[in-house]
Amino acid sequence: MSHFSQIKTKILNIECLQEALSDLGIGWKAGASQVRGYQGQTCTSELIIEQNNGYDIGFKWNGKEYVLVTDLQYWQQNLTVECFLRKVTQLYACRSILKETSKAGFQVVEQKNNADGSIRLVVERWSS
Repeated sequence: MSHFSQIKTKILNIECLQEALSDLGIGWKAGASQVRGYQGQTCTSELIIEQNNGYDIGFKWNGKEYVLVTDLQYWQQNLTVECFLRKVTQLYACRSILKETSKAGFQVVEQKNNADGSIRLVVERWSS
């Protein structure tokens, strides 16, 4: 029986996920690797966050989205799983918006982290 939990996300773009994790100061490794779990169990994921306790966090493509894969019993992050996912998802969304608006010719005018934890983005595009 597997100890791994799989938590659904709305994450679709691995590059934006990598940038979001880097923004949070979280080290990660890309490429198909094994997430280490309880009693030597493993699970293949496309992105791995190694923890000091020998149990990893992974993001695995399920055909529709990336799911977080880990043994929750050995979670060793400064944030709870819920807070971790909320922060990652927020920065992922910000990175996705910046990527898509840039493709459409927009430039960032303002990016501000508000006291309530929200992020204010203002973009503009000049047309001739």
